[in-house]
Amino acid sequence: MLQKPSIPKGTRDFGPEEMSKRNYIFDTLGRIFRKYGYCQIQTPAMENLSTLLGKYGDEGDRLLFKILNSGDAFRDVDQACLDGGSNAVSLKVCEKGLRYDLTVPFARYVVQHRGELVFPFKRYQIQPVWRADRPQKGRYREFYQCDVDAIGTDSILNEIELLQIADEAFSSLGIDVCIHINNRKILSAIADLSGYPDRLVGITTAIDKIEKTGLDQVVAELRENGIDDRGISAIVPIITLEGGNRQKLDTLRQMLAGSQTGLQGIAEMDEILSLIACSGIKQEIKVDLSLARGLNYYTGSIFEVKAKDFQIGSICGGGRYDNLTGIFGLKDTSGVGISFGADRIYDVMEALGKFPANASACTEIMFANMEGSLRYIIPIASRLRRNGHAVEIFPEQCKLRKQFEYADKKGIRYVAIAGEEEMRSNEISLKDMRKGTQEKVFADNIEEFLQ
Repeated sequence: MLQKPSIPKGTRDFGPEEMSKRNYIFDTLGRIFRKYGYCQIQTPAMENLSTLLGKYGDEGDRLLFKILNSGDAFRDVDQACLDGGSNAVSLKVCEKGLRYDLTVPFARYVVQHRGELVFPFKRYQIQPVWRADRPQKGRYREFYQCDVDAIGTDSILNEIELLQIADEAFSSLGIDVCIHINNRKILSAIADLSGYPDRLVGITTAIDKIEKTGLDQVVAELRENGIDDRGISAIVPIITLEGGNRQKLDTLRQMLAGSQTGLQGIAEMDEILSLIACSGIKQEIKVDLSLARGLNYYTGSIFEVKAKDFQIGSICGGGRYDNLTGIFGLKDTSGVGISFGADRIYDVMEALGKFPANASACTEIMFANMEGSLRYIIPIASRLRRNGHAVEIFPEQCKLRKQFEYADKKGIRYVAIAGEEEMRSNEISLKDMRKGTQEKVFADNIEEFLQ
C-alpha cells in the first residue's frame, strides 16, 4: 500500500518561487543589519535541554520540542521522578531540545566564546526555530527568525539603532507598520502598585494578550492568577491609558510617582522618544502600556511591530535583557535585541503584493538551444555568469515555442536567440518576454543591454 506523502502540521514546503521571495526578505534584512555593524553567526538547531528550560516561563517550557534520548530512554525513570513533574521527566529522558528562539542560544554562545569576542558584541542570525504550538493562521511550529542583538553595553543608543533598523527594514520591504514600545520596569511598578509584586509574570502574561482576547478576558485571567479587585482597579487604568506618547508618560509619572523603578522606566522611555525625534525614523512609534512581551528575560525597553494594513499579530519584537548571560556564568552583561518574523513578514508582503516583479525570478536570461548554436552561446553564457548574471541554456533542441513557454512559466525576462544569421554577424536576438518585443544586439554588448 502506497503511503500518502505529508508533512507535520505547522510546517511548510517552499518551492522555487517562494524561496526566491523569502531570500529577498533575508537579503534585505541582512544587508541592513550589516550597515549598522552587526556580524553574522549561526548556532545548532538543537541545544542541551538544560540550556533552554526555565528561560521562557512555564508557557514557553511547555512549547519546547524535546528530543528523546536514543535507546531505552525511560529505563531509569522511577515514580519519584514522575512525581517531580514534566520538567523533571524531560531532563531524565531528554538531553536535548530544538531551540525555541535565537536569543537564549545567543546568550549561551556569548558566554561559551567570551574569550574570543570583542565587546560590545553585535551579531545577527537568520535561522529556523521550533515551538510545539497549535498551528493556526500566522502561527507555525517551524519558522524563521532574523535576530539582531548587541550585548556588553547598557547604552540606550542600541535601542535607537534597533528602532532605526526596524524602520529601515520595513520601509525597504514596503510595509507600513506601527512600532509599539514599553518598558518592563514600568510593568514591575504596575505589579507593585497592584499590591502583587511577586506575581509580575502572571500579570504580564495576562495583559500581553489584551489585543488578542480583549480587556474582559485579561481581567478574568488576572482574577485566575489571584489578583483581587483592588489590584485590577490599579492595573486596568494604566494599560488602557489613551493619548499621545508624551501625554501618556506625563500621566504615568503621576500614577507611579512613588515607584523609583517605574520612574526609571519612564525616564528611559522619555530618552528614547527624544532620540527618535532626531533619528530620521519615519514609521509610527506608539507608547503602548499594555505591551508586556511574555518572555521572562526582558528587564528594560521592549518593542513590538505590527503591520497597519494586514491583521496577523506582531511581525517583529524584542527588548533589553540585563541578566540572561548570568544564567550561564557571565554576570552584569546587559544586552538588547530585536527579532524579525520572516514567515509572517512573507505572508504580509504576499497578501499586500509588496514583492517586486523580479523577486521570484531565479534566471535573468535564457539562451534558446538552436541547431549548431551551443559552441557560440556557451562562451557568452559563461562570461555573463562570471560577471554575476543568472543564466540558463535550454537543455534540448526543440521548437522555439516550447522554449518560450518554459521561460514564460519560470518568469525569465529575456530569451537570447542565436540562429545562423545572428552567429554570422556576432549578434544575439533578445526577446523581452514581459513586453513581447525583440531586438538584436552585438554579443559583446549584452551586459550593457541588461543593465
